Amino acid sequence: MKLRVYVTLKKNVLDPQGSAIKNSLHNIGFKSVSDVRQGKIFELNTNENDENKSLKQTEEMCKKLLANLTIENFKVEIAE
Repeated sequence: MKLRVYVTLKKNVLDPQGSAIKNSLHNIGFKSVSDVRQGKIFELNTNENDENKSLKQTEEMCKKLLANLTIENFKVEIAE
């Protein structure tokens, strides 16, 4: 089973990399961009066939390793 994990900074956390990207976009002519928030995407392949069990295991992976829960949120989905 293939799963996709999206990890993003929480709204109240400053994102200096996102700000740098926004400024660079403005410098190359994309002035309509008002904000950029950067994040991470993980794609995982598992041998688990049970969808619910696979989702729960992936959520545990996020809580223990893939996301810093103090400053980041995560979302897990089944990838097609």
